[in-house]
Amino acid sequence: MKSREKIAPKVAEMAIGEAAPFVLPYAGTSPEFATPPAYCGPGAAVLGRATVGRNARLGASSVIRADGHFVKVGDDFSLGPRSTVHIAHDIHPAIVGDRVVVGENAVVHACTVGSDVVVGEGAVILDGSLVPDRVVIEPHAIVFPRSELQSGKLYAGLPARPVRDLEPGEIKKRAAAILADSKPETAPPHALADGDIHPSVFVAGTARLRGRVVAAENASVWFGCDLDANGGEIVIGEETNIQDNTQIRCRPGMRFEIGAGSTIGHNVTLGDCTIGKRSLIGIGSVVADGTVIEDDVFLAAGAETTPGQVLEAGWLYGKRPAVKMTPLDQTKRALIAMTVEHYCGYARAFAEAQGS
Repeated sequence: MKSREKIAPKVAEMAIGEAAPFVLPYAGTSPEFATPPAYCGPGAAVLGRATVGRNARLGASSVIRADGHFVKVGDDFSLGPRSTVHIAHDIHPAIVGDRVVVGENAVVHACTVGSDVVVGEGAVILDGSLVPDRVVIEPHAIVFPRSELQSGKLYAGLPARPVRDLEPGEIKKRAAAILADSKPETAPPHALADGDIHPSVFVAGTARLRGRVVAAENASVWFGCDLDANGGEIVIGEETNIQDNTQIRCRPGMRFEIGAGSTIGHNVTLGDCTIGKRSLIGIGSVVADGTVIEDDVFLAAGAETTPGQVLEAGWLYGKRPAVKMTPLDQTKRALIAMTVEHYCGYARAFAEAQGS
């Protein structure tokens, strides 16, 4: 395995006391900050073509990553612990306005978000969506791709739908509640894995690997990921990517395995399950212990499986709990293959920047 010394974080050169985000360039472009963050939790990372406004608050293990496209974040932005802001290759940037508060373990992905917006814990906003000023998105809601939300509304559900008009002062109250609920953040453990990680594997500098982890050629484990074999084993196939802030937790002595050419999206929660080849596990989804996901499966964003559930090869699954929806068409198969190709390229670029 690569030594932890080779992938030690490079701290941003900014005078903000004891904490600063982990920063790396992408394609020669480094992040830019209007002012040093007002707060930065341990393991927070800002990467690539990102610009961040004044007085940002970055929770522990939060990630802002701009590689295939750019990220632009306004003033007084608050990104909760283990939350992610990312782009969609060279198709969609991520643009966020002023005074936006994002709760813990949420994802803002390749979309445009206006000012005075609150995104609840575990919520996901997907590609090409437009969230205007003055919107509240409830915890665990999923804003489907290319959605256009209405100003002054509260949204909830999967897919997210307007529930009611916002009450006067509600945005400020909800934003304050999220910030007030923030718990003291300590540096997470960086224990060494004792498995067999191929030299070509990219392990991001803020990822945590514990126990026996086996990763094949050109696999990648991204920023903020937390993998704990817990006395068992985690096995990652060739060219498979485990994206930012994903958590894998094995029960004592159990095994997690994923085949070659698969993708685990941002902020996914995985138990000791089995996932086949050429599959995609969507952003913010939850895969329960004992789940078997066969080859060529697409699990939609925000979906949740049940313990021991079998997802049959060649199908799209979605909802909570996950149900079979439609056969996997060529468009989605091509998307899976394209994502793997892009992530192999991203991994090579960040590995070079990281010096690992």
